[in-house]
Amino acid sequence: MPPLAKFALLGSLLGTGLLAAAEPAPLQAWENSSITLESGLLWEVGSGTPIPYRLVPTMLSWRSAKAFGWDLSDGSVIVVRHRLTLIGTWVEHGPESHYFGVSGSPSVEWWNHSGTWSLYGGSGGGFGFTDSQAVKGALGQDFTFNWFIRGGIEHIMSGHTQLNAGIMYQHLSNGGQTKPNPGIDALGFTLGYTLKF
Repeated sequence: MPPLAKFALLGSLLGTGLLAAAEPAPLQAWENSSITLESGLLWEVGSGTPIPYRLVPTMLSWRSAKAFGWDLSDGSVIVVRHRLTLIGTWVEHGPESHYFGVSGSPSVEWWNHSGTWSLYGGSGGGFGFTDSQAVKGALGQDFTFNWFIRGGIEHIMSGHTQLNAGIMYQHLSNGGQTKPNPGIDALGFTLGYTLKF
């Protein structure tokens, strides 16, 4: 091989190696912001209303990159992220027909040592609006607060997508602004798809 060809080959190999070394390692799921679309089915479980509500929530959530966290000795991590959610709920059984709202909460996540799946949880609340009806046991007014507890499991499907399945408890009421104020206490499951960016 002529010396010039050897020099060109060596230069291209060296350049390729330097470019590969300069590429940053891919970020873990909790080091990125993400958008999650979830839906599910919640059933009335409380004793505040005689109406057997069934709610079908659809939630579009933004999660920040890790706000803070802890590295554990087994290589797993616990992280806390910010979570803001737009809520659109179809009242499948009940006098109202819909609920639209917003909520905020921390997202507390334990990621396994390989970063491929996590257990998550969180609790928070917000406010929204429904089409209240003059029915005994129903929500007393259009302006309504929401509060929830959620938990579940999330699995990474590819570099940018994740699936999750969880359980959620949700309370809807007007905070005692009208009397009576029975509120809705609903419990059920959610399924979701996440895109990180």
